[in-house]
Amino acid sequence: MRERAGDLALKRPGRTRLRDIRKNKYIYLILLPGLLYYGIFCYAPMYGIQLAFKDFRASEGIWGSPFVGLKHYAYIFKDQEFWQAFRNTIEISFSRLLFQFPVPIVLALLLNELREGRYKKWLQTLFTFPNFLSWVIVSGMIVNVFGTEGAVNHLLTLFGGNEQMFLANQELFRPLLYLSDIWKSSGWVAIIYLATIASISPDLYEASYMDGANRFQRMLYITWPGIRSAVVLMLLLSVGNTMNAGFDQIFNMYNPAVLPVSDILDTYIYRVTFQTSGDFGFSTAVGLFKSLINFALLVLFDRLAKAVGERGIF
Repeated sequence: MRERAGDLALKRPGRTRLRDIRKNKYIYLILLPGLLYYGIFCYAPMYGIQLAFKDFRASEGIWGSPFVGLKHYAYIFKDQEFWQAFRNTIEISFSRLLFQFPVPIVLALLLNELREGRYKKWLQTLFTFPNFLSWVIVSGMIVNVFGTEGAVNHLLTLFGGNEQMFLANQELFRPLLYLSDIWKSSGWVAIIYLATIASISPDLYEASYMDGANRFQRMLYITWPGIRSAVVLMLLLSVGNTMNAGFDQIFNMYNPAVLPVSDILDTYIYRVTFQTSGDFGFSTAVGLFKSLINFALLVLFDRLAKAVGERGIF
């Protein structure tokens, strides 16, 4: 009888899960495209990770290429260009967190204070639209504005000034990087915070209004606590993406003159793979190193978030 009871206890979770799937089959059906996407494009390519420990030979394929252990990592840590790209990646990513991350939050709080109407919807559309432009288009716009023959230099020469090489100036490159990304993505990210704000009960605002709270106090004591969990979640996702400092943007904006301050690990991998040595094993080793740091940072900040009372991800 004891074994039978134990067997039933083991089988029940499986039966319950199967019954749950049957009951919510349409919801699980909606999940199917997402699962297929991650399976095909995210997990299946992990087969190639083994290249980080092999000398890739196209004639022998990934599986047949000779195993070389940590040879690529021994070379990586001696390469000065790698350390420059690593340092730039860290600096650019944490600067993005410092300067860019708060902007969508402030934008959402300010938009929320506007009364419903055409002006509010017009502003939301205006701030969201740049997200749909590719970095190729945005970088073309930046060249047209700040290039040597761009609009700003035309104005400078018109008023008797000298032409400036804004896009070749190492001191100006990173501010331009942050500002252009704020312009492009802040409105889109703010939608997440606006959706979270919309879920806050209007009764709380009405009660605070009756108690005499002004707009700033309502924002501080009702809106901010309502979106704090979403802010922490977005921060965790951003930290987990630290070593991806924005390849699309930097690849389309950088040039040899600003390489010392703009070369990140992704552009370094691209250059090593397609422009110089063509060593797929070496570039895979750098990519794996980058992914491990991202995962470690995500786990670390997830623990910190839970330590201060937030839900975290895991």
